[in-house]
Amino acid sequence: MWNEPYLETCCRSALHRLKLSGHDGRPAHVPDAPCLNRLSQMGLARSEGNDRFILTGAGNARHRAEILKLPA
Repeated sequence: MWNEPYLETCCRSALHRLKLSGHDGRPAHVPDAPCLNRLSQMGLARSEGNDRFILTGAGNARHRAEILKLPA
């Protein structure tokens, strides 16, 4: 059974872009900022003090399962 909150298509795309950004993260002032904030509220990303979002361990696992379709 699927117990994870649903991610809208735009948020799945933002999650993938966040993964691709690596350790540098994504700026907080980009068009997908609302999705980055939503991902942060879900614990999949976190906001750094330098106005950038980075992927959390939970976000990495969610990306692996939902975007890459790999087993957990």
